[in-house]
Amino acid sequence: MENPPARDRMVAGAADMLRRRGLNATSVRELAKHSGAPLGSTYHYFPGGKSELAAEAVRFADALTTHRLTKELAGGPLAGLRAFVDFWRTVLLDSDFRAGCPVLAVSVEEQPDTDDAPRRAAAAAFANWIDLIAHSLRTHGAATETAATTATLVVTALEGAVALCRAQRETTALDRTALALEAVLESALAGGARATSTN
Repeated sequence: MENPPARDRMVAGAADMLRRRGLNATSVRELAKHSGAPLGSTYHYFPGGKSELAAEAVRFADALTTHRLTKELAGGPLAGLRAFVDFWRTVLLDSDFRAGCPVLAVSVEEQPDTDDAPRRAAAAAFANWIDLIAHSLRTHGAATETAATTATLVVTALEGAVALCRAQRETTALDRTALALEAVLESALAGGARATSTN
């Protein structure tokens, strides 16, 4: 059964708030107001409150990113990387550097061990993106361990670059990181090709 439109709006609104303000600086009341929903509706759809809504918002962001990555990685690892970089550049510029990644925002903030659903959702999202990129690298010839290491580097480097761009209010860090990552991907793919040719 599909989710009610009001619930989907709350989740999308929460993801937007998280990427702008983070988890701890955002209240349930503000999340409801941002999505245009009555506060009572928020607790109706998310009886677990802010933690449940934030975790759902992270899964929403994960699903959007996964869809985009899957589509772009069909053209190969380099095409996927360039599309990922272009996506983050658009987010930064369109928000005047006020928005970043809601997954990163949630993962770096303190959460109680007894109620860390947002953090666990963030960990799953990062693992998902790394797996997608690693799979593309393996498919295009990179060795298994190299693919895993390179994919981890791509996700961590881009997440860090986005944070740096927000602080500096310019995209230089993202542009430089993208160039460096392209070289790393090309090396990983070339290494796999060399290994294949010598076997």
